Amino acid sequence: MAKKKSFLLRIDPNLYDIMQRWADDEFRSVNAQIEFILRQAAMRAGRNADKANKKHEE
Repeated sequence: MAKKKSFLLRIDPNLYDIMQRWADDEFRSVNAQIEFILRQAAMRAGRNADKANKKHEE
C-alpha cells in the first residue's frame, strides 16, 4: 500500500459537521470523504487524479 501524505487542515466547524454527516451517510471516515471529494473535483477539472495516485504508488 502506498504511503499517504499527512498534513493539517483547518476547517470551519460548521463545514466539518457537514463533512461528518456526509461521511457517515456513505460509511466513510471524514478523511476518506474529503479525499473522495477532492479526487472527484480533480477529475472534473481535468487533473486526472487516478494517474497522480498511480504515480505515488510506484
